[in-house]
Amino acid sequence: MVEEKKEELLLGKVISAHGTGFYVQIGEDVLFCKLRGKMRLKDKVSTSPVVAGDNVKVRVLEDGTGVIEEVLERYNKLYRRAVGRRELEHVIVANIDQAIVVTSFNMPHVPWGFVDRLLVASERNNIKPIICINKIDLIEDWREVNDFIKVYGKKVGYEIIKTSAETGEGIEDLKEILKGKTSVFVGQSGVGKSALINAIEPGLDVVTGEVSEKTGKGRHTTTHTELHWLSFGGFIADTPGIKEFGLAGIEKEELGFYFPEFRKYIDNCKFSNCTHTHEPDCAVKDALYSGKIDKRRYMSYVNILNSLGQD
Repeated sequence: MVEEKKEELLLGKVISAHGTGFYVQIGEDVLFCKLRGKMRLKDKVSTSPVVAGDNVKVRVLEDGTGVIEEVLERYNKLYRRAVGRRELEHVIVANIDQAIVVTSFNMPHVPWGFVDRLLVASERNNIKPIICINKIDLIEDWREVNDFIKVYGKKVGYEIIKTSAETGEGIEDLKEILKGKTSVFVGQSGVGKSALINAIEPGLDVVTGEVSEKTGKGRHTTTHTELHWLSFGGFIADTPGIKEFGLAGIEKEELGFYFPEFRKYIDNCKFSNCTHTHEPDCAVKDALYSGKIDKRRYMSYVNILNSLGQD
């Protein structure tokens, strides 16, 4: 139990947020905390000033609860545009080492463009993205999967892991990737994020859902982001399934830098603010026409470019 120390603020990590209440891990204890009133009023940029992953200073009260007095500076954050409030950021999680972008090719079939949005959000915020192709036990025709791996693995250079929470295939490899890191699982509803966490750490017993056979879409089972401590070292953040991902804080002229395969060509464009669409003497388009950049990735880039400021 955390001892009350009136004159001392204790350092802790937020493991989950529930409206105006927060669970904070301090050492081996978890404390329910409220936020100091002035802090709620100060944040005009995001939907919440405190999120899972935040490092905070807490004052312990006599009743055993706490008050968050200070949020330490974040070294990164994964965020999207708030639904219905375009001027605000919705921060999903803070202070993470890597994002495990979970996708699947059956029940549900996740569009490549959706994966690209999650990759861009990770690149934008200096978070290492790793692609996890889950539910491989349901794949009957591997042609699209192999094509995906060729593009995102060999051409772009992302690390890709193939897993099945059902059969256990790839789980030990995934555990090695997570060991000693603070990671976040992100992906569309139904791709099996919670099931993967249960396979990695069976004692957590995270609630899982099923995919509708009629629509091929998943149902939300995780309702808030929660950090789970891993017995073999590290933390994993489980996040609610995402149906759409509006990118925030990205200017059109910088988007190309978040497509790794574009980077070595950008400096050779004639114009420093080239958007790689209509401008003449564009080195990125030259690379596209010569087959060095995949056409589907380029079209995804254009779709994201056109959506910036509109999501």
